[in-house]
Amino acid sequence: MPQKLTIDVKAGTEVWEDITAEEQTEIDARAAAHATQKAEEEAAATQKATDQAAGNQKLLDLGLTQAEATALTGYTPSEE
Repeated sequence: MPQKLTIDVKAGTEVWEDITAEEQTEIDARAAAHATQKAEEEAAATQKATDQAAGNQKLLDLGLTQAEATALTGYTPSEE
């Protein structure tokens, strides 16, 4: 079973204790929430990059040069 370290600074003691079921549940819930948040942030970043590339292409399709599109939006396509 996983353990936690409890330190009593005033007494200068360290005690290793098994974590409780409630603590394990909280740890698992926080880990799941973190994974969900990370996935949402990655999806948002991917969507932003996709939108930037699509918007840039639409400006180019309207007849702007890449330099003009970059001047308007600040977006510079990657050199792939």
